[in-house]
Amino acid sequence: MTTDERYMSRCLQLARNGELTTAPNPMVGAVIVHEGRIIGEGWHREYGGPHAEVNAVRSVRPEDECLLREATIYVSLEPCSHWGKTPPCAELLVEKGFRRVVVGTGDPNEKVCGRGIKRLREAGAEVVVGVLEEECKWLNRKFFMQQTQHRPWITLKWAESADGFIDRCRESLEKDGPAMKFSTPWTQMLVHRLRATHEAILVGRRTWELDQPTLTTRLWPGKSPKRFVLTTKTSDDAAQATFISHLSALNDLQSLLVEGGAQTLQSFIDADLWDEAYIERSDIVLGSGIKAPEIKTDPKGRPIHVNFA
Repeated sequence: MTTDERYMSRCLQLARNGELTTAPNPMVGAVIVHEGRIIGEGWHREYGGPHAEVNAVRSVRPEDECLLREATIYVSLEPCSHWGKTPPCAELLVEKGFRRVVVGTGDPNEKVCGRGIKRLREAGAEVVVGVLEEECKWLNRKFFMQQTQHRPWITLKWAESADGFIDRCRESLEKDGPAMKFSTPWTQMLVHRLRATHEAILVGRRTWELDQPTLTTRLWPGKSPKRFVLTTKTSDDAAQATFISHLSALNDLQSLLVEGGAQTLQSFIDADLWDEAYIERSDIVLGSGIKAPEIKTDPKGRPIHVNFA
């Protein structure tokens, strides 16, 4: 790695600390370096709180504050240039006199979108943009999706048997009992962590009526996602458009986790309406039942994560 990439990698490490607390704001990390020594670092800790650049500047020891005008600040996302819940970070960096600013990626938010970089350059700072850019964008892929495509990032998740079934055939909870359990305590905890990183969760009407799932994050710290039940098939183009429009307009949701059942999941796959998938594969053999969803080909190369229970 180059020197700039090394410090940007540290920014990404710091940024991830805000994964469960910053939404709908992006995760951002910042590192201040003077002659090869880190003299300050910070990250955006929670929505509505100080941004990463502010926390990084505040972390600098009093005896090192005189070094800021000779230091480089690394930031994983373009410093903001507008007044929101906090003052603009670009102005703070100008005020502190940073000579060099290294930015991971630009901010797609129309209130920023290059204005922060422009302000810094107008003030005489050298601004380098695009260091570990893809990694920085991936970290905030949900934020970028909402800002650029005006819809939530859609993650599919299901558990299946070794022979490709998602459940036994059941008519009712009272008659046939609960759904087949493929998860181990470890993988169940991972599922709850996945829920904690999404703002909303969706199941189909049959799953809701048959299993009455709580859809909470009781096994992992973090806020439980808002719950949705899909009562129409997303394979209908008009229904898709209405559904996504509704989600986007509702509190600016950035992420949606779809947990099933099989028909609901497959309808999202068939409609090409997904961005990432998590599949939990058990060594249990059912022999028959409800077939698991299937992603036959994906020319877009979207990430499909497979965990073995």
